[in-house]
Amino acid sequence: MVQDQLRALVHRYPIVRFATRQIRVHLPRRFGGLDPARVPPWNRRFSLALPRPADDRRRVGPDTLTLQLPGDLTVPRRLAVSGLARHEPDSLANFMAILDHTRPGAVLDIGAGVGVYSMLAAARTRRPVFAFEPTPEIASAARAVSTSADLGFTVVELALSNHNGTGHLRRALHNDMCNRLVHTTRTGLTHVTVPTATLSRWNETAAAYPTVVKIDTAGTEPDVVAGGLEVLRRYRPWVLTKVRPDRGLEERLMALIDPLEYLWFPISGDPPYEPRTEISGRASPAWERMWMLAPEEPPSEFWESVTLWRKALRACRGRPD
Repeated sequence: MVQDQLRALVHRYPIVRFATRQIRVHLPRRFGGLDPARVPPWNRRFSLALPRPADDRRRVGPDTLTLQLPGDLTVPRRLAVSGLARHEPDSLANFMAILDHTRPGAVLDIGAGVGVYSMLAAARTRRPVFAFEPTPEIASAARAVSTSADLGFTVVELALSNHNGTGHLRRALHNDMCNRLVHTTRTGLTHVTVPTATLSRWNETAAAYPTVVKIDTAGTEPDVVAGGLEVLRRYRPWVLTKVRPDRGLEERLMALIDPLEYLWFPISGDPPYEPRTEISGRASPAWERMWMLAPEEPPSEFWESVTLWRKALRACRGRPD
């Protein structure tokens, strides 16, 4: 019990985590020592190449960004090594194609993390972009990304769910991409209380006109959809949502989405994708698990755009400074 609390303390506070690692690099391996070469820095500075299709004539936004983000966050570490070429490339390609082929309107990045999807939407379009991230230190990193090259997307430090008020966010000890809202009254170092709201309630205040919505909330995606049904009915946005298998998420999503008459496409393999009659988390690659929910049949030009963005993303490899 005490060991679990100490581990939670170390993971909750970045300065404690960093100081602990600096101590452990001086210890022998048999006493929990660490290899200094594998200890992340306090800050990670790197250049990130952004995709641009070969036929892009608008020349909107920068070709590269120089980012300085907390060194131990998962996504910055991966981006510094591999760039966008290996960060959910199929999902990103579909996301960018949706931006190319939908009517003007806001982009909602729900479960934004440090804001990769928000960054690309802000860099390649003139749309208003809102990044929702409830974990305080990750939301702070997303704001740093937003100020890079004056991208200017809005970071909303809020957990979207099926209720308004507050909720318990459980911090994953080994992967900060897996922080999620949980139904518990437990308090402790692994849990933090965060504000929550439904998408419909938030949109009443923000008065946005959402046409593109991406959802990745580590297993609470049906709660986000349940709290945003009014938005989906009224605005009919295109939706990208992650579906993790074997958690009952597929059945809940189908029950919520089916009355809205969306088409369900697993993002898997080479486009064009075929619509499915049911949502199954195993249909898409294990590292993405993303589905596209389309309010209408995508035109042939849409799939051509997906292919162009996939090719552009392959060229975006890591450039650590």
